[in-house]
Amino acid sequence: MASGTKKKGRPTNAVKSARGSVVAKKGTPWGTIIAVVAILALAGVVFGYYYVNSADKREQKTREEAAAAFAPSAENPDPSLKIPGIVTKQYEASVHILPTERVAYDQTPAFGGPHDGFWAACTGIVYPNAVRTENMVHSLEHGAVWIAYNPDQVTGDAVNKLRVRAEGKPYTMMSPFPGLDKPVSLQAWGHQLKLDSVDDERIDQFIAALRLNPSTYPEQGASCDAMGPGRFDVDAPPAFDATPPGPDAKPMDYKGSEGAEQESTGMPGGVPGGVPGGTPPVGQQPPAGG
Repeated sequence: MASGTKKKGRPTNAVKSARGSVVAKKGTPWGTIIAVVAILALAGVVFGYYYVNSADKREQKTREEAAAAFAPSAENPDPSLKIPGIVTKQYEASVHILPTERVAYDQTPAFGGPHDGFWAACTGIVYPNAVRTENMVHSLEHGAVWIAYNPDQVTGDAVNKLRVRAEGKPYTMMSPFPGLDKPVSLQAWGHQLKLDSVDDERIDQFIAALRLNPSTYPEQGASCDAMGPGRFDVDAPPAFDATPPGPDAKPMDYKGSEGAEQESTGMPGGVPGGVPGGTPPVGQQPPAGG
């Protein structure tokens, strides 16, 4: 019996030894652990980068929501009149000059009056350099808002705070304006607001009230698209001229130059991309609050 008991114990010990050997061979899966940790670390870096770099956009969304109360309505067609500091003037529309001519504007930056027959692209374009005023004014006639800033006073992160208000936004454009008497100046047709800070909530109120406001600009339904080389090339726009207009500059009561581009020529409904009194072309309406 004793001999039989010892024989039964041998297989059991052998099984235990085999199992221990297998466990020892498996060990700790360090490769898998390191890979998982690396993936989590990378995900953390990506998320952190996105969170930091999207901060301006998230802040801008909050600003736009706060300014939504300034959207025009039938009861309040021009809410901008309630914005402190707003300046308004009446200008005759559709007075065009040649690309080689200048206008002796009555305001700096100009926000109405005679202008080039070719408009500046205003589909959320942020121009790195100053652009010829006569082209920018034409875009205002189409319902755009122009954000101008003094490049000597607004730099670095301050420029980015303006950029998020313009970049990719329909009927909006932004550019430096050398010699500007305030850090920031906003223009819509017949309207202007000059400010000392890029954080001023009135920037967003101005945009909400006047961009594509059918009660404040003359050429409803007109396009903001780039016209292309030979007309207005967004990649090589006509440069801003900082020198005072000469004696041959066109006065504010000028009636137009012979041979200047006329939008009614060959364009359905009289304006490019739409009809008088109509709505902007499909895909160009600004999103609500944006």
